[in-house]
Amino acid sequence: MSERPLPFVTPWNDYYWRSGADGVLRIKECAACAALVHPPKPGCPSCPSAALEVREVSGRGTLFGFTVSHRFQLPGVPSPVIVAQVALDEDPRVKLSTRLVDCAEEDLYLGMAVEVAFEQVEDVWLPNFRPAPDQPAEPAALPEDELPAERVREFVRPAVTTRRFEDDAVLSGVGRSVSGRRLMTDPLALTVEACRAAVADAGLTMADIDGLATYPGGGLEHGMGEGGVTALEAALCVRPTWFNGGGETFGPGGSIIAAMLAVSAGLARHVLCFRTVWQSTSETLMRTGAMPPPPRGRSAGDMGWTMPFGGTSAAHTLAQTAQRHFHKYGTTRETLGWIALNQRANAALDPTAVYREPMTMDDYLGARPITTPFGLFDCDVPVDASIAVVVSAAETAGDLRVRPVRIEAVGTQIVERLEWDQSTSTHEPQVLGPAAHLWTRTDLRPSDVDVAELYDGFTFNCLSWIEALGFCGIGEAKDFLDGGKNIARDGVLPLNTHGGQLSHGRTHGMGLVHEAITQLRGDAGDRQVAGARVAAVSSGGLTPSGVLLLRTDS
Repeated sequence: MSERPLPFVTPWNDYYWRSGADGVLRIKECAACAALVHPPKPGCPSCPSAALEVREVSGRGTLFGFTVSHRFQLPGVPSPVIVAQVALDEDPRVKLSTRLVDCAEEDLYLGMAVEVAFEQVEDVWLPNFRPAPDQPAEPAALPEDELPAERVREFVRPAVTTRRFEDDAVLSGVGRSVSGRRLMTDPLALTVEACRAAVADAGLTMADIDGLATYPGGGLEHGMGEGGVTALEAALCVRPTWFNGGGETFGPGGSIIAAMLAVSAGLARHVLCFRTVWQSTSETLMRTGAMPPPPRGRSAGDMGWTMPFGGTSAAHTLAQTAQRHFHKYGTTRETLGWIALNQRANAALDPTAVYREPMTMDDYLGARPITTPFGLFDCDVPVDASIAVVVSAAETAGDLRVRPVRIEAVGTQIVERLEWDQSTSTHEPQVLGPAAHLWTRTDLRPSDVDVAELYDGFTFNCLSWIEALGFCGIGEAKDFLDGGKNIARDGVLPLNTHGGQLSHGRTHGMGLVHEAITQLRGDAGDRQVAGARVAAVSSGGLTPSGVLLLRTDS
């Protein structure tokens, strides 16, 4: 058996993965509207029809995006590898994730004509692509999104009731564990430390906690959790009346939104929300043989369409999305660099941050490549840490140790397609919808926001949220970010004031919630933004995402 990652082949997708046996690419087609459908589904996303059939296509298309991956090593996949997306000639709305072969990076450009080049590995024929021998005189125009970024607001649903569940809950306590690189500490111990700190911060005891919520829940794989609610309850024995854990929610902040709903419904009064990561220790233990790696199997779900071609990470999707933003709006690497430099400058004022040394634009641009156009400092830094937040019933506010932070509004609506390679082409998918939804649930406007703690798994995540939330117009980030003054602590939009995930450390969005609460309380010390009363905090990177608008009463 090959060690190479391969897709999980089922009776519902084998027409695609085995079509190369006779050299012909096949895609599902809607019999009613003739739209091509990929990845396969039981119905057409373009019309209500469920009448789908397999169609032979030419195997030709337009190069819609590409990134040269230097960092991620896979058995049987050469490094560097060119991960790409191709828009099919027959229906450019369909994008195939693939690998480019028989070409050099310097010869590639968006809009290039490409053709399929099948590669057989075991029982799978991988549809790689290569430049077509007959190139047009001018590059083809890239296909526009079916739902342009500028039109997303048109599809936000109105509130179903005038009652605001946000008013029923407050953020009463916040805590974090020790954090750092390769701590070699039991992740459950980090979780317990953060949870005890958050409960004490609220002026409560563990006996007061009657709810637990986490993201993503479950096991210890890849250093992305401590075992979830099951593990924490076994350690703390709080006997909750309500609990929740799962990955299909509004990003890591989804645990907080779920807790708010539980409190509003009267299922709990004080819900302990937590998020733990220990990826840096996990990777070290696997590298040294102290812990076995997860068993390798065939890839299913979204990753099944990208992993076989070397697209192992959200980085590969976002890098191509960033490239198209560059192409359409004139954004540059320096644009992203101002975000990285801002985060580093803020981290210098936070003693708990991982990267605190000064960084220049030359340092940023000269860093080793990860997957083009991303370099090392475009990527968040893995740490071991746990963050906990207590969500309490608003009626308890007078009994809490400190004045709680209020939730003004949430943004949660899915508008864009969820599949990574079929979604919004110029912004991080699952950002535009939640951002537009947020502003329908409040009378506040972007100009009222005093601090923005925006998800920055990569610099481009942050840029996407800035435009989506209306802090500048769609396509205007290049001018807004130029020079870094607008996002500095004394600028019009103080951004990721503790250093964000790029310099403080990757805590998957919950660290941003921690910093937003700290700023609104006025407890941020040297990095405090004067008069901070309203904070926007987002979470999620290529998952269903969410955004919170927080405020303080004074």
